[in-house]
Amino acid sequence: MAKPKKQTTKKPTSKKKSPTWFFNTNLHLAFIAILCFVLYANTLTHDYTQDDAIVITDNEYTLKGIAGIPDILRYDTFRGFFKEAGKAQLVSGGRYRPLTLVLFAIEVQLFGQNPFMGHLINILFYALTCMLLYILLLQLLSEQHKPIYAIFVALAATLLFAVHPIHTEAVANIKGRDEIIALLGALATAYFCWKAYKEKNNLSIIWAAIIFFLTLFSKENAITFLGVIPLIYVYFTNENWNISLKYVGPLVLSAIAFVAIRASIIGGGIGEPPLELMNNPYVKVVGNQYVPFDVSERLATIFYTLWKYIQLLFVPHPLTHDYYPRHIGIMSFSNPVALLGLLSHVGLLIYALIRLPKKDVVSFGILYYLGTLFIVSNILFPIGTNMAERLIFMPSVGFCLIIAVLLYRLGRISAKKKQLSVKQLYPVFGILGIVVLLFSIKTIDRNFDWKDNYTLFTTDVDVSVNSAKLQNSVGGELIASATKEKDETKKQAILREAIPHLNKAVEIHPNYKNAYLLLGNAHNYLKEYPKAVSFYEQALRIDPDYRDAIQNLALSYRDNQQFTEAVQQFEQLKTIALDPKSVDENIAFVYEEAGKYYGNQNQHQRALDYFKKAIPYTSDKSKYEYFVGLAYARMNNTTEAIRYMEQALQHTDSEENKGYINRSLGDIYKSIDPAKAQQYYQQAQ
Repeated sequence: MAKPKKQTTKKPTSKKKSPTWFFNTNLHLAFIAILCFVLYANTLTHDYTQDDAIVITDNEYTLKGIAGIPDILRYDTFRGFFKEAGKAQLVSGGRYRPLTLVLFAIEVQLFGQNPFMGHLINILFYALTCMLLYILLLQLLSEQHKPIYAIFVALAATLLFAVHPIHTEAVANIKGRDEIIALLGALATAYFCWKAYKEKNNLSIIWAAIIFFLTLFSKENAITFLGVIPLIYVYFTNENWNISLKYVGPLVLSAIAFVAIRASIIGGGIGEPPLELMNNPYVKVVGNQYVPFDVSERLATIFYTLWKYIQLLFVPHPLTHDYYPRHIGIMSFSNPVALLGLLSHVGLLIYALIRLPKKDVVSFGILYYLGTLFIVSNILFPIGTNMAERLIFMPSVGFCLIIAVLLYRLGRISAKKKQLSVKQLYPVFGILGIVVLLFSIKTIDRNFDWKDNYTLFTTDVDVSVNSAKLQNSVGGELIASATKEKDETKKQAILREAIPHLNKAVEIHPNYKNAYLLLGNAHNYLKEYPKAVSFYEQALRIDPDYRDAIQNLALSYRDNQQFTEAVQQFEQLKTIALDPKSVDENIAFVYEEAGKYYGNQNQHQRALDYFKKAIPYTSDKSKYEYFVGLAYARMNNTTEAIRYMEQALQHTDSEENKGYINRSLGDIYKSIDPAKAQQYYQQAQ
């Protein structure tokens, strides 16, 4: 019998070790943080721009620093900017977002009005948001998926989110901090809810409720996470919907508390949207007045903009900060883009619901995207504008997650394997790297447009040609630039450049009172007073109580030596002015200008009459008593001249003014009492 062969056991070949960098999550977090800083470092030298005026530079409560915090908490977010009740609710429903204003107030307290610090803090918060997004996605995906899948999808989604150029408005504009804090807080809420589930830790759910409560005071759209967090439990655990009651219940209580506080500050409900184009894009002109869109027009316009969001997420060009009417026109479903918007979103919803039982991560990404977008879509209630790139900041997380999963599936198809090794992911890493590089270049380049208002407006007007608001903003910025120009020829050229933009604004929006005001200002600076008057009057036909138009109309009358008309306008302004005393000073100044004008024409009696009229309107009586004394002196009425001069001397505390008055008294006494004249000259010295 043959001796059986000795069997030799073949040693298993050792797998090539996966690269350590792929599994080093701390390295990933460091890279994400550095990437965020590199992307937005060029904003550190930028000025305040766009809506920074509303929340920082022109907000009286923010500028008080810590002392302004009680008023920030007490009023609508816009109250500190408008400085009066009522105007803060120009957008239906009002705005109550005190958390970021409190942060701005603390920032002003510590650093003053320092845009460098504002931009730096935005970058830091953005980096934290991206890092937390990576951590949360990694934990969720690791629950039911292999480590390589979880790490790749979490990292790819986070990198796409971090570099996406559509986020420049939220990060490069300091005011965009409300978007960043809202997402950061919402992600932190989800993180602690997940931690509470995994560790059965009640303290974590308390933290989640506290963070969620504070986050809602940054921006209301964070409330959508009341739907997102139950979806997390359904998609990433083996639990059913019931588990969400335990972990989401405290968040509901936080939301109820927020809604109650908000209602006590600015009232409950949403209210009727205003019939004013700059605060409600869903109105049109019919019979020389604005009426609401019909239902079909409104829905078609909404779904047109929703498709534009998808388009910009895939191809973020061209970007603009302004989507106001009529950059987005009046649409109907005969427009193929509007119809595509409707069909695509219905299709996405159906696909997500069909794939929900399979716990498909793409399905989760779709529902997250649609859910967080819905609240700012204008479907539920008008938000004051057709669309804005900052509004896609929170929903874009869903988009980035979907693309990351699809990239992994692409790698799986190309490798013809269900599970991939790190090496087999290199081709899709290459695709991801190209996209990250291109998006990064676009982001850094787009940041330069946010340098200041002038750069932003004059750049984006080439994109938003039909935006009445942006055409108006460009005109206003050019006028502001012209007022700083010392060269008269250049000044006039800048003013002439502003006028076509403002004409375009009123062509788009015939009832745009601010555009008429600025047209009046441009012509006033050009000393074309009749044209200025006509534009101010047009603004007042739209709004008879438009204070800026009344005041500027009065100033144009004054500059055109129409002094009676100027005073009439100031007297009208006085009845509605926030500060009637300042109007009185303006009236006194008109009388002063009138007195000087007629005095230079040797009409001394008329000059005298105007100087006397000024006295009751001013707190600086000495000034006008002095002018009256000069007028009497020129009329050779020395008695009255001396009387008014001596009154002026008694009513002033300024040593400089006393010098002028004593010198004038010396001149008057020179011909009638030389000795006394010498005394006044000595006192003047």
